[in-house]
Amino acid sequence: MSWIKVIGVPESEGSLREAYDEVASARGEVGNILKAHSLRPAVLTTHLHLYRELMFGRSELSRAEREMIAVAVSVVNQCHY
Repeated sequence: MSWIKVIGVPESEGSLREAYDEVASARGEVGNILKAHSLRPAVLTTHLHLYRELMFGRSELSRAEREMIAVAVSVVNQCHY
């Protein structure tokens, strides 16, 4: 869990609840990386859409190549994501 103040899913309402619902509908849960944006729901949604475009949008890179890049960056950053 981050040290950044976050609003949990049960406490969320309004646009934050809508953003959490959008994330949960595709992934089943809301990851901490997105919860870190909970005080700014518009930023959370923008982060989510950027991620989806990078990983699933049209590209010369295959999905496997994108995942390999993400794993390599996570290793360098010592991040379990």
